[in-house]
Amino acid sequence: MDSYKIAAKLLQGARHAIAFTGAGISTESNIPDFRGTQGLWKRFDPRMASRGYFLEDPNGFWQFYAKRYEYIVGAEPNAAHKALSLLEEEGIIKSVITQNIDRLHSKAGSKSVLEVHGDIMMSRCDCCGEQVPTVECIKFYRDSGSAPTCGKCQGGLRPSIVLFEEPPDLIEAAFNIAHRSDLCLSVGSSLCVYPAAMVPEIVKRRGGHLIIINYDPTPLDGIADIVIREKASAALEAILKEFDGR
Repeated sequence: MDSYKIAAKLLQGARHAIAFTGAGISTESNIPDFRGTQGLWKRFDPRMASRGYFLEDPNGFWQFYAKRYEYIVGAEPNAAHKALSLLEEEGIIKSVITQNIDRLHSKAGSKSVLEVHGDIMMSRCDCCGEQVPTVECIKFYRDSGSAPTCGKCQGGLRPSIVLFEEPPDLIEAAFNIAHRSDLCLSVGSSLCVYPAAMVPEIVKRRGGHLIIINYDPTPLDGIADIVIREKASAALEAILKEFDGR
């Protein structure tokens, strides 16, 4: 029995299956990942995505995030996002827990989406929490050449995402979902970023199944039930074909 048949069988037999996704699911939507051969960290210093860098060099921070926003704002869901939405619609996947900040799961039609690393489309004041659309921050930065500040308190504005050196606000909610789940379908994640990568670990350590779809090796390959080295869209479409003879 090939990997796609086994994956479909495990998904069909799960009581509470979840998907856990990372940057690799969005590369086919022309959003670069981080650690791949063409990843962002080959061109930028990872520290530019940290809280320390935001405080030290707000202008440099916004130069980096204006570029990231450009990649994301015009992107559309690809076949992998749509496959997960269909699996949720059919009651097979109960929730999508994503490390991504691009909203593509929701745009594809998934209803139960937990964005543990936030949403780049909105920004907030680091001091008072006032929220503004990120597009307004980028326009200010490009027009003035300076980092945007809050209209209420003059504090620094930053995207409403989790930066390096910050704990994910929704990670406990993600862990709670993982504890209730008996299968995790990990798609496009390097499984290197913690604490988020603990989600599939929790499911597996509690006796559930773990299916990994990722083009490159991950640290959890050794405990996975199935590892599929393929692009997310090709792998998920192949699994879908195993359901009901499609």
